[in-house]
This record gives sequence, C-alpha cells and structure tokens, in this order.
Amino acid sequence: MKKLAILLAVIAVVPLMAWGFYQAIYAAPTEATMGDVQRIFYYHVPHGILAYLFYSINFVGSLLVLLWRRSNPERAIVADAWALSGAEVGVVFSTVVLTTGPIWARPVWGIWWTWDPRLTTSLVLWLIYVSYLLVRRFSSGSQMYTLAAVLAVFGALDMPINYLANRLWRTQHPSPVIAGGPDSGMAPPIAAALGWNVLAWAVWGLLILAFRVYVERRQQTIDRAAANAALAAD
Repeated sequence: MKKLAILLAVIAVVPLMAWGFYQAIYAAPTEATMGDVQRIFYYHVPHGILAYLFYSINFVGSLLVLLWRRSNPERAIVADAWALSGAEVGVVFSTVVLTTGPIWARPVWGIWWTWDPRLTTSLVLWLIYVSYLLVRRFSSGSQMYTLAAVLAVFGALDMPINYLANRLWRTQHPSPVIAGGPDSGMAPPIAAALGWNVLAWAVWGLLILAFRVYVERRQQTIDRAAANAALAAD
C-alpha cells in the first residue's frame, strides 16, 4: 500500500514538473529587457512563495508543541514531527531562492549580491531556520523541543518583514508583480507559466514533506521504544 502511494505520488508530480519546465522554458515569451535570463523567475519566485508555506507549517507545529507539551504530550509529538519537517523542506526551498537570486542578479544588476532589505531579510530567514535545525541536531533532552519551538515562533516574525520589505523600503529588488498595486501584474502567458511552476513545486514539496513526516514519526516510535527498554532494564 505504501509503495502504491509513492508510485501514485510520483506519477502525479512528474508530469506537473515536466509541464512547468515546458511553460517556463518554451511557452513563456522572452522578456524584452532581460532576455532569457529572466526565465529564472519561474523557479526563483515559486520557491520563495512556497518557502513561506513550509515555514508556516513549522510555525503552526511549533505553536502546537508549546500549547500541548504538558496538556497533551502525544499530540505535541505529532506536531513536532510536522514542525521539524516543515523547517527542513523550507530551508531547501530558501536555499534555491538564495542560489537562483544571485545567478539572476549578476547579468541584470551587475552584482551578485547587495545588502538591501529584501535580500538581507531573506538571508536572515534562512539563517534562523538553519539555526533551528542545528538546535534540533545537536541538542538533546526534553527542553530541546521547547527551545526549538520558541526559536521557530520568534523566527516566523521575519516572514512578514521579508514579504513586505520591497513595499516598505526602496530596494534594489524589483517591486511586487503579484498584488503589488494598480501598476503590477503579468501578461497571461507569464502568469500561466508562473502558476504551473508554483503548482508543480508545491506538489513536489508537499510530497517530500509527507515522506519526511512519516520518517520522523517512525523515528519517534523507535526512540520511545528504546527509552522504555532502557527504563525497564534499570
């Protein structure tokens, strides 16, 4: 049954990824000013949007860990698996954003990086969640879960700052093209290519998230059994 579920998921995601690639590379028109390098947009922007989704999953999971850690430990453990998995997938997506951004910026701006508010808060957001994962990796004990959850909740405060950065301040980063005001907007072929890639990467990311939650829940079961065995031995 599990193998069938994985097979069906792969069958669902591969055509979407292929169609998104076709839309980005062939169907979307070439941008008049930047040329073909602008096609990075169809990967850079979807990963930025979806990083917010997975960090939000981490935020909700971490909140539930703090709410349930005493009243309902069983639910808190499940919430923690979702929080950890959301952070891991979010960091992957943020890494793609921070990699594709300079590749796009170099031929367009003439520089790889500039410390403007949008780019700086994007880097800070990535560093916060990398720190969260390091805490999870190298700390132990019951307080580790609480510490990591608190870090995640406070770290989530950077998300709205990052999203609003090029609305609140003048930045090198382009002005918003989605819900950015009366002058914002995209031509239908560009919007379609972007939409298909958001959908394709969302399905891929959620598939990885579900797999990672499953693995983490199995690991929690193994760890609990080992702890119970150690107590019994004592």
